Amino acid sequence: MLYHIYETQRSLMEPFTDFAQAASKLFSNPVSPLSQTSAAQRMAAGYDLLYRLGKDYEKPAFDIHTVDVDGIGVAIHERIEVNKPFCELRRFKRFSDDPATLTKLKGQPVVLIVAPLSGHYATLLRDTVRTMLKDHKVYITDWKNARLVPLAEGEFHLDDYVNYVQEFIRHLQGQYGNCHVISVCQPTVPVLAAVSLMASRGEKTPLTMTMMGGPIDARKSPTAVNNLATNRSYEWFENNVIYRVPEKFPGAGRRVYPGFLQYTGFVAMNPDRHASSHYDYFKDLIKGDDASAEAHRKFYDEYNAVLDMDADYYLETIQTVFQDYKLVNGTWDVRSPAGKIERVRPQDITATALFTVEGELDDISGSGQTEAAHDLCSGIVRKEQRHLEAKGAGHYGIFSGRRWRDLVYPKVRAFILEHELPRVSEAKPAAAPVTKTTAPAAAVAAPAKAKPKATSPQPKPAVKATPSAATRARGVAQAAAPTAAVATRWVKPEGAAQATGAAAEPVQADAGTAKATTATAAPARSASRSSKARKA
Repeated sequence: MLYHIYETQRSLMEPFTDFAQAASKLFSNPVSPLSQTSAAQRMAAGYDLLYRLGKDYEKPAFDIHTVDVDGIGVAIHERIEVNKPFCELRRFKRFSDDPATLTKLKGQPVVLIVAPLSGHYATLLRDTVRTMLKDHKVYITDWKNARLVPLAEGEFHLDDYVNYVQEFIRHLQGQYGNCHVISVCQPTVPVLAAVSLMASRGEKTPLTMTMMGGPIDARKSPTAVNNLATNRSYEWFENNVIYRVPEKFPGAGRRVYPGFLQYTGFVAMNPDRHASSHYDYFKDLIKGDDASAEAHRKFYDEYNAVLDMDADYYLETIQTVFQDYKLVNGTWDVRSPAGKIERVRPQDITATALFTVEGELDDISGSGQTEAAHDLCSGIVRKEQRHLEAKGAGHYGIFSGRRWRDLVYPKVRAFILEHELPRVSEAKPAAAPVTKTTAPAAAVAAPAKAKPKATSPQPKPAVKATPSAATRARGVAQAAAPTAAVATRWVKPEGAAQATGAAAEPVQADAGTAKATTATAAPARSASRSSKARKA
């Protein structure tokens, strides 16, 4: 009933918000006689603020059309790769007509960014995506507003979230061989479950998992969000925050946790800060500070745009993550698409490197909550685990803004690159497999026991070697030396400093192999460089 009352109130307010917008333009347009009055600026600012407080905020666009790669502008085409009832897997495909840039883009790592389904749209990670596109092939989960999903599509549970993530990982593995996964906030828990289940079945798992500001163990350093979930019962949430979607939407009748209730909770966490921000916006309009006013608009256009979550998913997340702590207690069972019940066992993960990131001032996921993943993933050797605490960063600062770009992203980029396997361009068909060997890079690149010919044998650029377990272990053993920044705290192996140093030489050899492969492949691709535009 509350949802219907809210929609009725919003419909009644719509004419007044439209009037406020028109009045603001009348008092601010130089052509209008009203703009010449003494109180014109204050009237225009007041009406503009009233309009923004009352308007309905729709889903924003990612609006990423170009990125700069080493001074070269690269065009971005956003498209839907996989369309599921409750989620779209979006790809940001990069285009360039510069041959050197194209070659570089084709060999870069593939990254799946799993966006949170916790109230805001995936566009909240716009800055994350834009930054990652400079050095990676980027895909992101774009969760749909539950009120727009018809009832005929069925319910959506936390198990479905886990299964979606597994399906998206397999999709990228089928295209590129493997990928890296980054999860931000809420999805750290289902992503860890998805990779754990894949490992337990013996499936190929991602090369790395990067987990940022998520409630892996919500018992540590509890925040206001954690306290709300623990102080109320499951039945309280079901009876007080779950409502049915009104008839005017495609998902009419679906039980959801409405976006407007989530938004109220967001604002209630820091009401003084939001009130001050809106007052500053009013003063900026009076002063004519267009840059500050536009920055305010951009932030709140994103912050105020919220979506509804399916009730089953929301309630199960509250119970599993914040009340029963099923992941850390080892009692979480997930139903597969085939109906099989499987236990989540993070200790079964052995072939995926782990990097966790926390913000020093995070008031949503407290200190230690994300770092707890290292204790759960006991099957991952310590030299393949890292942790970073971003000094001075809040929850949003670890994936957006200056601290993300200057403190966090360089570490994430280096971690992914360190564990990226040499990969020949997927545009070339693979030839006969190369014999596995532990010889130096130059020997690996040369043909094994080929018969002498009149001409000098050349390495085949299209050959794609499947790295052995030993080779991969050497690749992940190279630990990046910590910088002088106090924001970094690395998880190091116990008494394994010498082993880390010894692994440096094989890693350099593998890097040399990748360079040799790229160099020999360049002549074979030169004939196709007459195209006006190329893809990466």
